[in-house]
Amino acid sequence: MINRGRRLRASESIRSLVRETELSVKDFILPIFVVEGENIKKEISSMPGCYHYSLDRLEEIIKEIKDAGVLGVLLFGIPNKKDACGSESFNDEGIVQKAVRKIKEIDSSIYVITDVCMCEYTDHGHCGILHGEYVDNDETLEYLGKISVSHAKAGADMISPSDMMDGRIGYIRDALDEAGFINVPIMSYSAKYCSAFYGPFREAADSAPKFGDRKTYQMDPANRLEAFREVEMDINEGADIIMIKPALSYLDIIREVRSSTDVPIAAYSVSGEYSMIKAAAQAGFIDEERVVMEMLTSIKRAGAKIIITYHAIYAANILSKRG
Repeated sequence: MINRGRRLRASESIRSLVRETELSVKDFILPIFVVEGENIKKEISSMPGCYHYSLDRLEEIIKEIKDAGVLGVLLFGIPNKKDACGSESFNDEGIVQKAVRKIKEIDSSIYVITDVCMCEYTDHGHCGILHGEYVDNDETLEYLGKISVSHAKAGADMISPSDMMDGRIGYIRDALDEAGFINVPIMSYSAKYCSAFYGPFREAADSAPKFGDRKTYQMDPANRLEAFREVEMDINEGADIIMIKPALSYLDIIREVRSSTDVPIAAYSVSGEYSMIKAAAQAGFIDEERVVMEMLTSIKRAGAKIIITYHAIYAANILSKRG
């Protein structure tokens, strides 16, 4: 007897009925880059279709997000002034803080998540306080706590630390609680690999380190078991959601972490993944719509509940078209 799996692939109707993984617009979060200045909507050259927005142009992208049905954003800010301790990152009148307030003024229903790190704000481009060329883990925690509280005061719905300092989730949780923000959740970049796929983001966020690299605090791409230790530490310290980044080359990590915890998992489909698809599509090498949807489906199939993607509006509009 032949086992005929093709019986359940014979038409779109039966394929839809037995499909195991379904994307939804509710899965997506869109990253946004906000800059100082006025009347700025400037395309990021390495990320076609993505832009730097000044505060007075945010209403355009928020309307697009709302119309597409995307529920939330992940905010990154690029300040005009940088220094050794990234002081603009915890300035209550800093670019992210002003952007949070502006978005809430435009549409209070948009869920605003803020990236908490120092690399966009330091004049050396590293994610913490330097002693010589060494990033001091414990001193950096104090600054991450100040940044997080400042974002919460501005009205952020969720804080998302991406720095990869040891112990930062517990420190930030305590800082938020002591400041009265007990209900502000933390989405931790728990397994953040030191990846070459971040290349285009360095331009977008003006965050490339001026020397060295981030291998001493971001994870080695060769390591699998280490991801479980990082995730477990963050959960124990109070993370409400854990994130794996990048997504596409780390689907095995997403899958295994999903199998080992019931905490919601986010996956960040990063700039390099986005830019490769855009470049290949513009060259006519691939069908952009099919590749984007296949990639996002694979991330959800692996076990991510939340997908942070620069394709969020594009994918949401495709899903809307399909009904």
